[in-house]
Amino acid sequence: MDRRHRPRGDGTLPLLTRGYAWLPDLRRRHPGPVVRVRLAGRPAVALHGPEAVRFFYDERHVRRAGALPEPVRSTLFGHGAVHSLDGRVHQLRKAMFLSLLADPGQVRALVDEVGRAWGTAVGRWAGQPRVVLLDEAARVLTEGVCRWAGLPLPPDGAAAFAADLTAMVDGFATPGPRHWRGRLARRRRESWIAGTVEAVRAGRAGLPAGCPVERVALHRDADGEPLPPRVAAVEVLNLVRPTVAVCWFVAFAAHAMHLRPEARAALAGGEPARAWAFAQEVRRFYPFAPFVGGRAAADLTHRGEPIAEGTLVLLDLYGQNHDPALWGDPYAFRPGRFLERPDDVAQSVPQGGGDPATGHRCPGEAVVVGLLEDLSVRLARLEYTLPAQDLTVRLGRMVARPRSGFVIEAVRAG
Repeated sequence: MDRRHRPRGDGTLPLLTRGYAWLPDLRRRHPGPVVRVRLAGRPAVALHGPEAVRFFYDERHVRRAGALPEPVRSTLFGHGAVHSLDGRVHQLRKAMFLSLLADPGQVRALVDEVGRAWGTAVGRWAGQPRVVLLDEAARVLTEGVCRWAGLPLPPDGAAAFAADLTAMVDGFATPGPRHWRGRLARRRRESWIAGTVEAVRAGRAGLPAGCPVERVALHRDADGEPLPPRVAAVEVLNLVRPTVAVCWFVAFAAHAMHLRPEARAALAGGEPARAWAFAQEVRRFYPFAPFVGGRAAADLTHRGEPIAEGTLVLLDLYGQNHDPALWGDPYAFRPGRFLERPDDVAQSVPQGGGDPATGHRCPGEAVVVGLLEDLSVRLARLEYTLPAQDLTVRLGRMVARPRSGFVIEAVRAG
C-alpha cells in the first residue's frame, strides 16, 4: 500500500478523550479530502464538506449494514433498527417513519402535545425550589410524545421512562457506568414495549386507531411479514427516544439565551422567522452528533483518494457545522445568519445529510425543529432565576451538555 494511503495510529483513545474536537483537530493536522486513521484497530477514513455529504449518503458508496458498532446498537439505536438497513428493506421501513415524522399534520400534533405537557410542567416547577431543565424537559417531551404516539406511560411513570430514554442517548459513545445504564435501560424498555406490540396484534391493547404505535406494530417489511415484536419495540423507541433527546437542545437553547440576552428578547415576541433561525443556530452551534459512519460498499475514489471496500467511512458533522470555509465566524452564536442567508440551512448537518426520503438522513428533523421553535419561545417567556452553577459545555464529553444540566429556580408561571 502506498504510504500516503496507510492509516495513521489508532484513534480510539483520542476519540474518547477529545470527543467532538477529535476529527476537526485531526483534519487540521492532516489537511486533505481524506484523513486516514484506525478505530479499534480497523482502518477508517474521515471525510468532510458538502461534496463529502453527497458522496457519503449515496448507497452505492457507503452502506450501513454491519457498520454500527455493537455498543451503539445496544444503547442508542437498538438491534434491527432502520439505521442499520440498506436497499429495499431500508426504503420501506424509512417510508413508515417519514409518514409519521415528516407529515406536517403529525409534526403539528406532536408539537401541540408537548406544548400541553410543558404548560402543566411549569405549574409544577413553580412549587419546586430548583429545577434541572434538561431533566425536566426530558419528562415534558416523554409525556408529550407518548400521548402523540398512543403509547401508555409505563407503570413506573414518565420521569423514570424519561430517565431511561436519556440514558440510551447519554451512554452510546462512552465506556463505563453511563454506557451500562444505557444498555440496561434499552433492555428494560424494549421488553415492555414488545408486550404492547403483541397486545396490539392480538386486538387487546385499546390504543387509538391508527396511532403511531399501532402503525409500527402492524408494519410489514420487504418480505411481507410483520416485524418481530422486539424489533417493532426498537422502532417504537426510535420514534420516542429521538424526540426526548430534544431535551439536550432545550438546555442548549437556555444556555444560548443566558449568553445572548438579546436573542431571548427577540424570541419572546414569537415571530416565526426568528424562532426558526434560533432553532437552526442552536442545532448548528452546539455539539450533538460528532460524526456518522458507514462501510465502503466497494473500492471507491473520493476526490482522487482511494478507499478500499469495507473501510469504515466517517462523515465529520461537528467539523462541518464549525468550518470557517462554510460559516462566517463559526464559533459565534448568531441566529441572524439564517435570516440573512436561509438557504445555508442546507449545509448545516447536525443530524446528518442527504435526502431523508431515499437515504439515511434523520426523518425526524422537522419534528426537532418544530419542537425547538415552540419550546424556545416558551422558554424565552418563562420567568426564572439562574443560580450560580457550572455551565461549561465540555467537548470531550459525548453526548455534550451544560455540566449542571442548566439549573433554574424561582420559576414563576405566567
